[in-house]
Amino acid sequence: MERQRSLDGTKEKKKKVVLMGGGRGHGQALEPSEVERISMDERSSYSSLSSGILPSLGARSNRKTKLRPFIISPFDARYRLWETFLVFLVFYTAWVSPFEFGFLHEPKGPLPITDNAVNVFFAIDIILTFFVAYLDKGTYLLVDEPKQIAWRYAKTWLVFDVISTIPLELARTVLPKNLQDYGYFSLLRLWRLRRVGAMFSRLEKDRSFNYFWVRCAKLICTTLFAVHCAGCFYYRIADRYKDPKNTWIGVVMGEDFHQHRLWNRYVMTMYWSITTLTTTGYGDIHPVNEREMIFDIFYMLFNLGLNSYLIGNMTNLVVHITSRTRKFVSKIFLIAQRDSIQAASSFAQRNQLPLRLQDQMVAHLCLRYRTDSEGLQQQETLDALPKAIRSSISHYLFYSVVDNVSEMKAEYFPPKEDVILQNEAPTDMYILVTGTVDVIIQRNGIEHVVAELKPGDICGEIGVLCYRPQLFIVRTKRLSQLLRLSRTAFLNIVQANVGDGAIIMNNLLQHLKEQSDPLMETVLLDTTHILAQGRMDLPLGLCFAAMREDDLLLHQLLKRGTDPNEMDSSRRTALHIAASKGSLECVLLLLDYGADPNRKDSEGNVPLWDAILGRHKAVVKLLAENDAKLSSGDAGNFACFAVEQNSLDLLKDIVHHGGDITLLNSLGTTALHTAISEDNTEIVKFLVDQGADIDEPDVHGWTPRALADFQGHETIKALFETMKEPSNQPVAVVPEKQGVPALSKHRSEPTMPIFRPEIAAPIDVREASSSNDHRRQRRENFPNSLVGIMLAANRPSIGERAFYHLRAILDVEGSCIITVRE
Repeated sequence: MERQRSLDGTKEKKKKVVLMGGGRGHGQALEPSEVERISMDERSSYSSLSSGILPSLGARSNRKTKLRPFIISPFDARYRLWETFLVFLVFYTAWVSPFEFGFLHEPKGPLPITDNAVNVFFAIDIILTFFVAYLDKGTYLLVDEPKQIAWRYAKTWLVFDVISTIPLELARTVLPKNLQDYGYFSLLRLWRLRRVGAMFSRLEKDRSFNYFWVRCAKLICTTLFAVHCAGCFYYRIADRYKDPKNTWIGVVMGEDFHQHRLWNRYVMTMYWSITTLTTTGYGDIHPVNEREMIFDIFYMLFNLGLNSYLIGNMTNLVVHITSRTRKFVSKIFLIAQRDSIQAASSFAQRNQLPLRLQDQMVAHLCLRYRTDSEGLQQQETLDALPKAIRSSISHYLFYSVVDNVSEMKAEYFPPKEDVILQNEAPTDMYILVTGTVDVIIQRNGIEHVVAELKPGDICGEIGVLCYRPQLFIVRTKRLSQLLRLSRTAFLNIVQANVGDGAIIMNNLLQHLKEQSDPLMETVLLDTTHILAQGRMDLPLGLCFAAMREDDLLLHQLLKRGTDPNEMDSSRRTALHIAASKGSLECVLLLLDYGADPNRKDSEGNVPLWDAILGRHKAVVKLLAENDAKLSSGDAGNFACFAVEQNSLDLLKDIVHHGGDITLLNSLGTTALHTAISEDNTEIVKFLVDQGADIDEPDVHGWTPRALADFQGHETIKALFETMKEPSNQPVAVVPEKQGVPALSKHRSEPTMPIFRPEIAAPIDVREASSSNDHRRQRRENFPNSLVGIMLAANRPSIGERAFYHLRAILDVEGSCIITVRE
């Protein structure tokens, strides 16, 4: 199996997003060693942003990848030093290979020894390459699987690297006689020149080197190499020609030009090559025979392209130096990056900014360039896609941090950069994907770190939800990736899903209540006072107030004329919720304002049944006094549920409150059938006493008598025998209606009661809101808060029923968890 290591090297289970998580540990469950290394690692520097690799979208960590044993990282400093050393050897190869090809007939002097020594170093590099991990350009994953490394190297450069390392002496013994010339095989070593191109590309991106001089050095090297190669070819053509006098060098130096010093011949050759390349053409040297003319034709054609390349690059460099209208966004990213960095550095020095601010400016520009050039800022691509695809992409990339939030945008922040400033306007909130950030509060000019956020935590949510200035400074400790959600986009989502907004506000109150910070307690008091303020419009419906058992808020909403029978997405009214929670005050208020006590929800339940299930006797009595009856609901379902629970008392309550326990349920069976399947003789006797017919078939054609006989319940059969039998009693046979299979339900344990979020333990926030003190504070700017924005889109008109899609309240486990679904 292929094995690829992502930048964090870990896989984690899917979790809900922690919207109100504060501090630590509510998001991704990192290993203790990883957490400790992240929190203690302060070595992230701004210079490191120009090298290495950035974490991919959704990656959990950008720390150094733990590779397999004996595998080398391509970004290791020692390996980079080795590559630099090989580049200097390539410069030697670039000069000596054409020279040997043109001027030497056989190994001579120290050159063969030096060549073989250089070959040894490149042979070592071939072996070393099999142990160097590589970066997959498609997925940006660091691959350290030895088989994949070897296969990739074998498919690309292995053959050329091996051939270029073979000693020339060995090659001459293997090659045919017509190819045993000393220079032919040496030209294959020019394959190593690709390393020089990679080195110059790296230096051009390194801001510690001057881009102008790096570019000039590259152009000079290119020109010198072209001149050197052409000169060596000129000499070889003349040297191998049959008539020395009929050659260009024979005309200049005589037919005995071989007797001249090698240095003189080399200088003469280079002189003619460079005059031809520069198109000077003094006329003192010219091609004589046909071979020289043909080569000169192709050389001059090559010069046309080379001169165009040189002139174009030099023009660009001159314009780059003299232009005063350059901007950061440019077609040439490298030049644009350097312009912006130099301008930022000059600005900082001219205005004598602190060193920390200077570093932040430079780091931000470097990181912005890298994310753009490496394709990590794909927001334009995402914006062009439909919302469903964006949601799926976000779910795949960030599923363990945030679930189905397509409006969030991934951004990178360098170390020591302020993401949020204290007391700034609440425009965005962030979820931390990778890295570590400090939450800082500033008092009397002194900064105090109050918390450290880890991947999965959120910051800036209190300011956005409550529409108040940001409470803290949020500053990165190292290179971090955050998901940004703007307040505008968030409120647009909430306006379309008001029920989710109610859940968020409820979770916010619970989160604030759990905080021990005095500042958070102040925010909690302000928020709860605002929610109960009677003279302001609220976007929250009756169901929200009943869920929180807030009779004060409920009363204010009813006084405004809110429909007391408004329903949520499950068609449950506030009376259903209040009855299930046993909130006598809320039930009384709703009944006083005309709430229907016999309204059914989508499952056929009525408020009285919810109160009976919750064993809220006072609420049951109050509803019964207001003509609430179980007969208005699906009494057959109620009776079957009571039988499945083996609860005779619950059955008696159903009968007491007008429920018919002999009716069919939604599955087409009766409580008596269910009791027989459960082999509960006591309940069977009670049902029969209440008028259940033992000969009434269900939708499958089974009568209770036949079912008891088929399942062999002797006690129940004996009970049926003691009853008075009618004259036309049918024979208990297995029904054959439309091929219905024989029903043979075995006795089972009582079924698990259906979980209803409304019946869960209430989240009481009134304790923190001082319910005994009804003097509430107003806040004039509250219409700009979350609830204020929600109200504008959802305020019901007179006589109009407003549907608030309130979902079940989420479990709160130390922090609030929400999922915004589009």
